[in-house]
Amino acid sequence: MLDANLKNALKGYLERVTRPIEIVASVDDSKASGDLKDLLADIVALSDKITVVERSDDGERKPSFLITNPGVDTGLRFAGLPLGHEFTSLVLALLQVGGHPSKAAQDTIDQVKNLEGDYHFETYFSLSCQNCPDVVQALNLMAVLNPNIKHTAIEGSLFPDEIEARQIMSVPTVYLNGTNFGQGRMQLEEIVAKIDSGAVKREAAKIDARAPYDLLVVGGGPAGAAAAVYAARKGIRTGVAAERFGGQVLDTLGIENFISIKETEGPKFAVALEEHVKHYDVDIMNLQRAEAIVPGGELIEVKLASGASLKAKSVVISTGARWRNINVPGEAEYKNKGVAYCPHCDGPLFKGKRVAVIGGGNSGVEAAIDLAGVVGHVTLIEFGDQLRADEVLQRKLRSLPNAKVIVSAQTTAITGDGNKVNGLSYKDRVGGEEHQVELEGVFIQIGLVPNTEWLKGTLELSRHGEIVVDARGQTSLPGVFAAGDVTTVPFKQIIIAAGDGAKAALGAFDHLIRSSVPA
Repeated sequence: MLDANLKNALKGYLERVTRPIEIVASVDDSKASGDLKDLLADIVALSDKITVVERSDDGERKPSFLITNPGVDTGLRFAGLPLGHEFTSLVLALLQVGGHPSKAAQDTIDQVKNLEGDYHFETYFSLSCQNCPDVVQALNLMAVLNPNIKHTAIEGSLFPDEIEARQIMSVPTVYLNGTNFGQGRMQLEEIVAKIDSGAVKREAAKIDARAPYDLLVVGGGPAGAAAAVYAARKGIRTGVAAERFGGQVLDTLGIENFISIKETEGPKFAVALEEHVKHYDVDIMNLQRAEAIVPGGELIEVKLASGASLKAKSVVISTGARWRNINVPGEAEYKNKGVAYCPHCDGPLFKGKRVAVIGGGNSGVEAAIDLAGVVGHVTLIEFGDQLRADEVLQRKLRSLPNAKVIVSAQTTAITGDGNKVNGLSYKDRVGGEEHQVELEGVFIQIGLVPNTEWLKGTLELSRHGEIVVDARGQTSLPGVFAAGDVTTVPFKQIIIAAGDGAKAALGAFDHLIRSSVPA
C-alpha cells in the first residue's frame, strides 16, 4: 500500500511514539476494507508499539479505524483511507495518540482541555482537498486532548449515500452532534472560538492591552509575511494582525513559479511563511479581521472586528484579494450546494456528474482540465469571444472527449431545486438566444476582488477597489503603506506580492526614520 519512501519517512516519525497505540479497524469484505487492511499492515510493521484489532460487527462505518491507546477510547476515527493530502493527518494522529506533544500554542491546548460538554464532530473530506487537513488535524488533536470530544474524519467518495443524504457538495464540511457546524478551511483557534463563546472577548482584551508597534502589518499572506520579516530584521517592534495567516495561498494547490522552489503546495508554502516570520520577534495575532483604519497624530489606529484596536507608528496593509463572484441569481443561494470555487477540493464530490466552469482564463481552463478527469462532463463558459488562457492549456482542454467550450456566453442564472444546483442559464451574446444547461455543479473562476471594503472613504482606491500606491508602497495616508494583491501593482503573483511586502516595509522604515527627526 505504501511505497518505500513513505514507509521510511513514517518509520522515522513513529520512533517518536512513547506509549502503546491500538488501532481498532472496522472492516468487511469490500475492496476498500482490503485496502485499509493493507495500509494498517504496513503501519504495524514499522513500529513495535502499534497493534491492530479487527472488528466487523461494531456498527461503525466500514472501512474505518479508531486510533487509541489500549483500554482507552480517544474518539479519533478515520472512515476511509487517509492518503493523499490526509496522509499527514494520519501521521500526526498516530504521533499525538502515541504521546508526542503537539506544536499548538499552550493557551489553546489548555482551552481545549477545559471545554465542558460532549462534542461529536464529523468531517467530510476528499483526498485531493488541500483545505481539509487543517480541519481534520485540528479536530483530531481536540479529540486527543479532551475525552469529551470525538472526531470522525470521513472520506466522502467512499460513503456516497451519506454525501447524498446530507447534500454535501463542498469539503471540508463539518457536523457537530449531527448539525452542520461549518464548511471550508478552519484553524484550531477558530474552531475552539466557535465553541467557547467567551474566547473572542478574552482575546480582544489581550489585544487591546498591547503597546503600540513601530510597524503593524495587516494581513498574513506572502506580502504581509515579507513585510513582517523585513521590519523585524530592522530591529523595530513589529506586529501582524491577520484574518488567516497564509491568505489566499492556503487555497492554492500547486506553486511552480516561485523562484528557488521548483514545486510546492499552497498550504505547505503558507506554513513556511509563518515559520519564517516566527523566527523573528514578531507578535502574530491570527483570526483578526480589520474593520477600520483611523489616522491620528503620532499613532495610527486599526480597529478589529473583535472590538479590539491596535496602534502603530506605521502600517502596511496586505489584506489580499478573494474569488470574484458573478453576482447572478442562484449563486449565493446555492453556494456550497453545487456552487464552488475550488475544483481541487470539491471536484471529487461531483464524480461522474455534469459540471460547468465559468471563466476562460488560465485558472478556468486549468479547473476544467482537472475536473474532466473526475466528472462525467464539464462545460466551460466564457463571456468573451475567445478563451484567454495560454494556448497549451486550450489545446489540452479541447482534446478532452468529455469537455465542451462555449464562448460569447453571458451567464444569467444558476438554477436549483431549493436544495442543490440543477442547471445554469446563459445568453448567447452574438445571437441573443437563451440557453439552459442541465448540470449538478458550477465552479466559478473569473478572477479576484481586493479586500478593501473596510478602507473606502479613508484612503485613495482605484476604480477597481485597489489601494493606490507609489513606487515605495506609500498610500495616500502618511505612514500607511500597502503591498500585494490588494494594491494597484499589476500582475497578481505570489513572488510579486512578497517583493511588494519587502518594499513596503523598507518604505515604512524609511518613513519612521525621517518622521523621528525634529523639524
